[in-house]
Amino acid sequence: MKKVFVFLLGLVLFFPKATLAFCPVCTVAVGAGLGLSRWLGIDDTIAGLWVGGLTVSLIAWTIDWLNRKNIKFKGRKILTVVLYYGFIVAPMFWLGIIGHPFNKIWGVDKLLLGIIIGSIFFLAAGLFYQFLKKKNNGKAYFPMQKVAMPIGTLIIFSLVFYFLTK
Repeated sequence: MKKVFVFLLGLVLFFPKATLAFCPVCTVAVGAGLGLSRWLGIDDTIAGLWVGGLTVSLIAWTIDWLNRKNIKFKGRKILTVVLYYGFIVAPMFWLGIIGHPFNKIWGVDKLLLGIIIGSIFFLAAGLFYQFLKKKNNGKAYFPMQKVAMPIGTLIIFSLVFYFLTK
């Protein structure tokens, strides 16, 4: 995890861009949150929320990078999504991290459920931020709103699942 954090920090410091789909601080915060939750032994549903958020952030960064490099081909966005989720979920399934019969909530694997919910709501918060910014003449309503909305969403759902699984 330390190597991942150092790598992401390097990206933030050495390759800043004015417009990214999700800000680098947001991505580093999600990665740090995931590492911390696993280290603390927090429920897999909550860890999955952060995996989902990180995955959405990485997908957005990749698509943004492809756009900036003018790499365009039919289906590149859906291919990017499928590859990221495939590279993340498949190894967890093969290693038995996802699919254990005693690690379920509502009949769904806890980690997988967290990934799905985290992905959906992290993306929704990012899109909602863009909508609000557009309505406010291209300006955020408060400092660090671009970070606060997606990360705040993950924190809120983490608290919800903490009390649901307690």
